[in-house]
Amino acid sequence: MLHEYFDLAESDSLILVLIISAFVGAAIERFRAHLRRQAWKRHNRRKWKQPHIKTSSGSGELPGALTSVVSKPVDAADQLRIVMGAEFSIQPLLNRSEARVFRELDHMVIARNPNWQVMAQVSLGEILRSRDSEAYKCINSKRVDLLLIDEKCRPRHVVEYQGGGHHQGTAAARDAVKKEALRRAGIGYCEVVAGQTTPSELRRLIEKLVEQPTSDLTAVDQDRSGTIATAALGIGQSHGSTLDAG
Repeated sequence: MLHEYFDLAESDSLILVLIISAFVGAAIERFRAHLRRQAWKRHNRRKWKQPHIKTSSGSGELPGALTSVVSKPVDAADQLRIVMGAEFSIQPLLNRSEARVFRELDHMVIARNPNWQVMAQVSLGEILRSRDSEAYKCINSKRVDLLLIDEKCRPRHVVEYQGGGHHQGTAAARDAVKKEALRRAGIGYCEVVAGQTTPSELRRLIEKLVEQPTSDLTAVDQDRSGTIATAALGIGQSHGSTLDAG
């Protein structure tokens, strides 16, 4: 009888030890899971605080090649603080050569059709749109030197002035992007080259590009417009001169 009592007590002790071990093991596992969650949170917190670097593994370039760094966005309050701490000065919209071409082109266009206008340094993002967001990003920040718009403010033709630095560096590639985008939108593209394009050639170009007003001008009005344009341009006997870069 005594022997059976000790056997029963021993089995109860074993069961108790197993139960305690199970509780201890579960507690240890929960503690380890808690530590893993905390480590994961700290890792993600550091990840989002640091600039995110994108790679181009699927673009045909070397894996891990850096393509862009996304920095923390700056809100309007930060922008105001930055601007208030900086100095600004006037930057001419056009250089001297571009301004000369602009004045001549403006007079010629108005003489041809007073309802048309010439705009300078226009962003392509303001006159073109596309449902392809990637394509739009390619042209959004690019500008054209001179833009001819009609009486309804619709972009009709672009005139690019090519000065002494014509097609240096990546300029040719940038011009090709602009040309193709404008062509697809149905906007004309022309170039005025320093030292090559004469005022008479520019006038003939404008006559081809700019439509005359719907209501025909009288012979007296046409003669007056031509006289005003000639006087403003100072062309007179200088039809053989060129639009140089000086």
